[in-house]
Amino acid sequence: MQSGDLQTSPRTVLVLGGARSGKSRFSEANAIESGLARHYIATGRAFDDEMRTRIAKHKEDRAGDGWTTHEEPLDLIGSITAADAADRVLLVDCLTLWVTNLMMESHDIDAAGDALTDMLGSVKGRLILVSNEVGLGIVPENRMAREFRDHAGRLHQKIAAKADEVYFIAAGLPLKMKG
Repeated sequence: MQSGDLQTSPRTVLVLGGARSGKSRFSEANAIESGLARHYIATGRAFDDEMRTRIAKHKEDRAGDGWTTHEEPLDLIGSITAADAADRVLLVDCLTLWVTNLMMESHDIDAAGDALTDMLGSVKGRLILVSNEVGLGIVPENRMAREFRDHAGRLHQKIAAKADEVYFIAAGLPLKMKG
């Protein structure tokens, strides 16, 4: 796809799946295929050694491969707006880490999700949003975990309703759900 094809290509893509399902790899390949300048918006925070290792691995995977990385744990809309251009693809990885960050900072998650959903139509380039599907397992045993699952589920529904394409990834295999 060339940048001139952007008018007919899906502008907003939501990619859902479980942990280690292949969501990021699928999304990165989709971004590369677009032929557009690639911008990676990372929402993860390194609270412990395991997360520091994960973040380092993601950075290593993209190093020297034409990616511009933006690290933004809270102001996702600001980061998308600042990086957005018609000749770019923005890959946000991931929405569930963003929700976690908002919860940890006592933000209004529903209002933040509404604001993100509302701005989707104004993005000039291609936007790929990656998120963990957390609603397929057992009911979490504690209140915070249940609230997290509920916030993520509501956010996914709002974004999926507005997205041009939605994929569910399992075992590295994409299932196109919309578009």
